Amino acid sequence: MMERADSVQKLYTRMRLWEFTDQYVIEPTDGSSGSSLAVSRVDGSMKLIDEVPECTTLRVPKIFTIYGVVGIVRLLAGSYLMVITERECAGSYLGHPIFKILSMKVFPCDHSLKSTPAEQKKAEMEFSGLLNVAEKTSGLFFSYETNLTLSAQRLNDLGDESRLLPLWRQAEPRFLWNNYMLEVLIDNKLDPYLLPIVQGSFHYFQAAIGKDIIDVTLIARRCTRRNGTRMWRRGADPDGYVANFVETEQLMQFNGYTASFVQIRGSIPLLWQQIVDLTYKPKFELLKLEDAPRVLERHILDLRKKYGAVLAVDLVNKHGGEGRLCEKFGSTMQHVASDDVRYVHFDFHHVCGHVHFERLSLLYDQISDFLERNGYLLLNEKGEKMKEQLGVVRTNCIDCLDRTNVTQSMIGRNMLEYQLRRLGVFGAEETISSHPNLDERFKILWANHGDDVSIQYSGTPALKGDFVRFGHRTVQGIVNDGWNALQRYYLNNFCDGTKQDAIDLLQGHYIVSVGRDTAASSQKGGIEAIASFPLAFALVLTGFLFATMSLRQVRYDFRHFFFSLMWAGISVGIAAFVRANGRVFCNRPRLNNPSR
Repeated sequence: MMERADSVQKLYTRMRLWEFTDQYVIEPTDGSSGSSLAVSRVDGSMKLIDEVPECTTLRVPKIFTIYGVVGIVRLLAGSYLMVITERECAGSYLGHPIFKILSMKVFPCDHSLKSTPAEQKKAEMEFSGLLNVAEKTSGLFFSYETNLTLSAQRLNDLGDESRLLPLWRQAEPRFLWNNYMLEVLIDNKLDPYLLPIVQGSFHYFQAAIGKDIIDVTLIARRCTRRNGTRMWRRGADPDGYVANFVETEQLMQFNGYTASFVQIRGSIPLLWQQIVDLTYKPKFELLKLEDAPRVLERHILDLRKKYGAVLAVDLVNKHGGEGRLCEKFGSTMQHVASDDVRYVHFDFHHVCGHVHFERLSLLYDQISDFLERNGYLLLNEKGEKMKEQLGVVRTNCIDCLDRTNVTQSMIGRNMLEYQLRRLGVFGAEETISSHPNLDERFKILWANHGDDVSIQYSGTPALKGDFVRFGHRTVQGIVNDGWNALQRYYLNNFCDGTKQDAIDLLQGHYIVSVGRDTAASSQKGGIEAIASFPLAFALVLTGFLFATMSLRQVRYDFRHFFFSLMWAGISVGIAAFVRANGRVFCNRPRLNNPSR
């Protein structure tokens, strides 16, 4: 049904990388008879060669075992080759092995730097430093045999001609994490080296229900259109692409039958931002209100083309800081509402509080008719389509992480029960909860999924994960939430700007330019030139330390009282200055920097 034709040139699954003084040579070692790939260390140019050249110098070349070429990034003077150095098998998707990337390595092709001006060299070093951040990217998965960017339904709908294409040609561009990095390899027609990679999550389990065995797989595919970190990528862009857009597919396989159910999440599709400024919860800012209907319409139109009917479930608070976003989203959705586009608001925190998540059943009652009407994909033993999914539930909160994951797991649970009843595995009143083994594994599956998606966007595991994992809130879970919230504050304020730059560079959202970037590397004026939070924090502490020491000397000499006031005043002054200029003291993106 979804098998690839034998005539398609296979991807190399294992290679040897030779590091010569003038070039890198990648030699297939998986039994394939293909040519080796030579990459110049001067300018990154590529060519196929029949055999690995003999070493002509005294220096013995280093040899690395690699499992795939991620791609090449071109900077100001050099190019940088990124490869997979470690992998592990994460499971199988429709019978094909899926691998998780454990480590990557960047090999510079930058010998031309020797003849470049000092300013350009300095800028190049800054950019190449971002690639070291990119090496640590989490949640990357790939397959040598099947197209992981497409859901089972879209794979099933591929025409015969499409199935004959190489995997990278079949891939859905918005879920192809290394799309930009593959461009140089595509230009050189290096199909056996073109490995499509998806960022997201992949987990599965097998469980027994009486005599029956079912396999359940959960896959997340992160969209690259507006990819980024929690505070530096919010809302939509003018084209309607939203931040933290993730497609989640829940697959169930039983006795040759395959059922697939897809949900999506994504930031509120309006132009808005929440720029970090050292406060715990920066204010929400709606931008260009007059463009809201057009941006939302583009977003919904894109979803309609790809998924059919759309039910938007909005979980944000109706009041407080989130209230204005909620009101604008709801009122703008009225312009696009139709028989196939619905909007449901459910104030998660008001209804469920911090512990009563079972009240989500009230939400399910409101959306169950949509789920039953639009269904899921069902294939029989022969791979024939018995049923298809005609619409999608789009869930959002502010981050589209914690509340969203709890809600999506509830919807996924109900749909799995629905499918098992359809196949006769469950009786009419039977539920997942009545099978402790299945229940526990299903909860862990969704908790791990939520953690993966959250780590990629916020830097920490999901909050409220204990409910998804255990079915109720726990003291340990509440403590973990507090710790993770503090971690998010630190990462968002002091680390994520650099991480955002690395993402923009890898995804091609920022293309380096000699004139602009050489000048930019030397430009840093005003407060920004001296702004350093660690230095300011150290000065405040030093001031208070001297103030305390002076206060202790007052009984010997009253003049120390005035010294104490002076030091305390300096500390308070510096703290007030930092607070008033909080945005400047945070770690901000330098490539695509939002308004300050």
